[in-house]
Amino acid sequence: MDTKDRHILRELQRDGRLTNAELAERVNLSPSPCLRRVRNLEKAGVIDRYVAIVDREAAGYPITAFVQVTLDRHDREVVEGFERRVRETPQILTCHLLTGSSDYMLQIVVAGLDAYEDFMRNTLHTTPGIATINTSLVYSTIKDTVELP
Repeated sequence: MDTKDRHILRELQRDGRLTNAELAERVNLSPSPCLRRVRNLEKAGVIDRYVAIVDREAAGYPITAFVQVTLDRHDREVVEGFERRVRETPQILTCHLLTGSSDYMLQIVVAGLDAYEDFMRNTLHTTPGIATINTSLVYSTIKDTVELP
């Protein structure tokens, strides 16, 4: 990747709905070479996908929680079962495997505290292999971006 590719990525991260002509103008390329560069970035896997970023609160999910999970064992059955449950659960936006005292960090969104309690009781607590759960509720977000530096 050269500086022109990085400029293309920066512009697409800011506005993924740009037309190729608009993008080409912003990065000072003609449309054909610009499109070729975008396609190459897609083919190389640098551009993974295009999405709409939805305001969680406006969409009815004002509660965000970060949940640290430690498993009671790390055998294949427990790990695969836990990770499968995570992938199947729409309230879990992200799941990261960690170093340190916890095994996983989950980012969860729910419609309210009642929904959070229901999620914990009927989804997370019923998942086999979990030893500990530690939750931090978000009361304010200082920065939330998907734009890489």
